[in-house]
Amino acid sequence: MDIDKWGEDTNPNAIELPWEGATMRRSLLPIPVIIALLNLAACAGLSGRDPLQVSVAGIDPLPGAGLEMRMMVKLRVQNPGETPVDYDGVYVKLDVLDKTFASGVSDEKGSIPRFGESVISVPVTISTLRVALNTLGFVLGDKPPEKVRYKLSGKLAGPSFGSTSFESDGELALPTP
Repeated sequence: MDIDKWGEDTNPNAIELPWEGATMRRSLLPIPVIIALLNLAACAGLSGRDPLQVSVAGIDPLPGAGLEMRMMVKLRVQNPGETPVDYDGVYVKLDVLDKTFASGVSDEKGSIPRFGESVISVPVTISTLRVALNTLGFVLGDKPPEKVRYKLSGKLAGPSFGSTSFESDGELALPTP
């Protein structure tokens, strides 16, 4: 370090840092920048998967309690990608008419093979109060919809880090009286 009689660094390659008296050599400055760029590139490479295709394969009733209904929802998860998707936990949420209708979690572990599919069971809870309020809106004068919009979303938690999210939506035509 080249210090003059006033305590200033006279080295032309030194850079003054925001805190008092601290300096850094120019040759060391690019190292943190290079490390940050490598981390960003590594993270970007992890998200290059094809999106999972998820549909409801079945619904079975479960015992409920109080003001809730419970069901076991079987999700068919298809992996159109070239690598298997390992998971250690599942979350699913079903929105109907843009309102949360049911949600559930499971600590199920497994793997969806490359270019393959698996059926994952997730217990979900439906608030009877929420269903009653939606039904009451139709009874009190709101015109019942001809079609019901739904959105199924969730994620498969990765065994070590990260998760794989999924989303599926559509419309169901209701029978007319």
